[in-house]
Amino acid sequence: KFSTAIQGAGFIQSKSDYSLFTCKKGKSFTTLLIYVDDIIITGNDPNAIAVLKHFLHNQFHFKDLGGLKYFLGIEVSRSKKGIFISQRKYVLEILKDGGCLGDKNVNFKVEKNVKLSDEGDLLKDPSSYRRLVGCIIYLTVTRPDSTYSVHILSRFMHAPCKPHMEAAMRILRYLKNNPGQGLFFSSQNDLSLRSFWDSNLGGCPIPRKSTTGYCVFLGSSLISWRTKR
Repeated sequence: KFSTAIQGAGFIQSKSDYSLFTCKKGKSFTTLLIYVDDIIITGNDPNAIAVLKHFLHNQFHFKDLGGLKYFLGIEVSRSKKGIFISQRKYVLEILKDGGCLGDKNVNFKVEKNVKLSDEGDLLKDPSSYRRLVGCIIYLTVTRPDSTYSVHILSRFMHAPCKPHMEAAMRILRYLKNNPGQGLFFSSQNDLSLRSFWDSNLGGCPIPRKSTTGYCVFLGSSLISWRTKR
């Protein structure tokens, strides 16, 4: 029903993300992002945004919470310089659940010269490992510095061993260093795209496959990144 209604109002549904809708009229551009019953509305025309809100009020039970501050575990702060997003509260919740709030911080996510493999004693409760790695995976939304480490840990979801759990807990101790670290999107960007990538040769010790990583910047703002074997 929502998709039909919003498209009837002139919005176009994204083919790559079905929860994203956009509307462009002349120089006016409005974007709507929906997840279940949470909605983000943004654009460059305050009048168009007001019209959209009025439309939603008439069509659905709609409550305007004002400027965006929190969305799906992501904290948002805005200033004249730009927008900063982080998952500080989410990090602290994971640290608390993992019993790591009192643990000593570490400066590196992975111990030097340590390469994880399938060897080791299997965990009695593999679900705890899978749950923890799943939580850390979601953190990479604002913490690209953890992407590679999580990529390594996710290889062992089927049969995690004790060394794998120790490595996952070490990442938590690393995150404890600066739980509020995140991404900043400057309002002064020049909108030029730059990309960087690198790969190793047979870096994975098990199938001897290479691992590639890349990141893409829009001006000075990091907008896309990935690690892949």
